[in-house]
Amino acid sequence: MAMRGIYTSVNDIRKRVFAEVARLSYDYKDGDLSQMELIPYRVIPGEVSTYRESVFLERAIVKERMRLAMGLNLRSASEHAPVSTGAEECVKPEKYYQPPLINIIKFACHKCPDNQMKVTDACQGCLAHPCREVCPKGAIAFQNGRSVIDQEKCIKCGKCMTACPYGAILKLERPCAKACGMKAIGTDEYGRADIDQDKCVSCGMCLANCPFGAIADKAQIFQTIQAIKSDTPVYAAIAPAIAGQFGPELTPGKMRSALQALGFTDVVEVAIGADLCTIEEAKDFAEEVLGISPEENAGSTALNVPAGKESAAQDAAGKKKLPFMATSCCPAWSMMAKKLFPKYADCISMALTPMVLTGRLIKRQHPGCKVAFIGPCAAKKLEAGRRTIRSDIDFVLTFEELMGMFEAKDVDFATLEEQPLPQEASADGRGFAVSGGVAGAVVNCLKELYPDLEVKTASAEGLDECRKLLSLAKAGKYNGYLLEGMACPGGCVAGAGTRQPIAKSAASVGQIKKITTAKNALQSEYKGMLEDLEERKILAVPQD
Repeated sequence: MAMRGIYTSVNDIRKRVFAEVARLSYDYKDGDLSQMELIPYRVIPGEVSTYRESVFLERAIVKERMRLAMGLNLRSASEHAPVSTGAEECVKPEKYYQPPLINIIKFACHKCPDNQMKVTDACQGCLAHPCREVCPKGAIAFQNGRSVIDQEKCIKCGKCMTACPYGAILKLERPCAKACGMKAIGTDEYGRADIDQDKCVSCGMCLANCPFGAIADKAQIFQTIQAIKSDTPVYAAIAPAIAGQFGPELTPGKMRSALQALGFTDVVEVAIGADLCTIEEAKDFAEEVLGISPEENAGSTALNVPAGKESAAQDAAGKKKLPFMATSCCPAWSMMAKKLFPKYADCISMALTPMVLTGRLIKRQHPGCKVAFIGPCAAKKLEAGRRTIRSDIDFVLTFEELMGMFEAKDVDFATLEEQPLPQEASADGRGFAVSGGVAGAVVNCLKELYPDLEVKTASAEGLDECRKLLSLAKAGKYNGYLLEGMACPGGCVAGAGTRQPIAKSAASVGQIKKITTAKNALQSEYKGMLEDLEERKILAVPQD
């Protein structure tokens, strides 16, 4: 994770590719996609390579990045065809992601050594040689005064690394594999990284941590712009993690103007959907885990629950309580939980995610429109592609991809007009962007509903830690708890499509929360919409 928040040549190439694809879409007319052939030469100009051993290899990689940015399938080095082959697929009004979403451009992979103990030049060949003494497999010998590890015998236990007084032994891990909490990345027959798609949950952490830029996800930049150019209104639904993502010149007050400059009809905060999600999850947790009856849930917001009444209500309903409830808003966490702990799938909240709730709200208010979710997350692309979600969210863009659109349209943030967003969410809704924010919002909601209620929570960030959290829950360590999982270490502000350092993003979210008038979901002006949505069955949970 060491690279996160550092602007590198990999980020620069991604931005330029996104900008060129956006420019291509804004300029597109009459079925002419011939300009695609020129883009690799604009991104990688000249005759001398800058990043790799060959300018031809650099352009070949850009071509595949460009195809993925247009939502097209990746090609192998053995395929010979113009980069525009099959590109007419992009022009279709409804173009959903064809799996896989996360792709490795194989000829860009560095074949990094994976899971290997390595003796460095810092080895002093000391007399004590503790590395050899602690090795349980006799894998370490001394040659020419230096420690040497037999990789065939080595079991990668790390004892030698810990024992070395000079810190001369390192454990080399492939960065993408190290970042993958699902252990979904292995090695193909040529020594290149390879993704097991059955294990992958599309969190994008491999993409964000590959120092060679060999991993990329598919995008809908081209399709979004085509929708914007049509007669159909397109609304931008912006995730709470957007705070500060585009630098100090693009203030929250200018966000609406900036997106309208790209052609969006208007802007809606997904934090509004987060408020509705908070209320739904609080209600579900009270009923499903604590055993508070629906009738009590529908009562006063100052309702006190007498001790023991929860279980009595549950018993009267003849319904078994859930041992715990896990939040639902992070699709990678939710998918991981259902893949690895299928017996506890019912313990994942059935509340719709903020993205989907916001999409349904927008389409309820503006029939016939299209909605583009703009956020930090690769996994949201997969969520939006689900058969039962497609009618709610038409496009998903990351902050990186949105920046490409700003570049293509030469949007000057400094000259934009300040204008308020058409509505305001609560501070807790905006806090969904950081780790602990979802559970905190639900707890605050429950505390207002039931002041004497004790709500126990536990949270984890990063899929490795999420797995451990659920393992403990499975063992009964978190009975009665609300569990929050975030696939990205740091929360949504650390998503694969973000543009600034994680700590800085978290601070930006904190600043926005401080100046927000409504503090929790129950103070949101939109909470009254829940009844309307429920009556119209708009809150029905999709079944795929």
